[in-house]
Amino acid sequence: MTHTCPFHQSAELNAALEPLAWLLGIWESDQPGDGSFSTIPPFHYNETLHFSHVGQPVINFMFNAFNAENKKPMHRECGFIRIQPGTNRVAFIIAQNSGLVEVEEGLLTGQQLTLQTHALARTSFAKEPHVEQVSRVIQLRPDGKLEQTVSMALEGGPLTQHLHITYCRRST
Repeated sequence: MTHTCPFHQSAELNAALEPLAWLLGIWESDQPGDGSFSTIPPFHYNETLHFSHVGQPVINFMFNAFNAENKKPMHRECGFIRIQPGTNRVAFIIAQNSGLVEVEEGLLTGQQLTLQTHALARTSFAKEPHVEQVSRVIQLRPDGKLEQTVSMALEGGPLTQHLHITYCRRST
């Protein structure tokens, strides 16, 4: 399977990534997603996801969210997805525009990724209260849509749903 990275020429998919090939391409929210966070009012957002590769055993990704009402840029994430060869163990290495850097690890089961915080770091001047834990589920639904649910826990608080959104594939 060959995919084009937006930054490089076409490359053959590394065999280690075959179990994750269903993610590759550009995905856009099919309707606004729902967001909530204890420190701000609930919100709606649109998001575009880019999953690509350059032939290495890693997927590159960029997530770009926009306010659904005024279209202003919101949250950004970029990073890499790795799979431990010969297993279903997966890691997301993520840098966020908020100053948070995280490693989420978990399992690939069929066409579903279930991830949890393995490590967090943040800029010294990150806004409080600080995020202490993240949980993420990304799955390809039978209808061909991609669904993502992200839960977060702030300092001393419980893990609660933060984001929920579905996407349609726009290109491969």
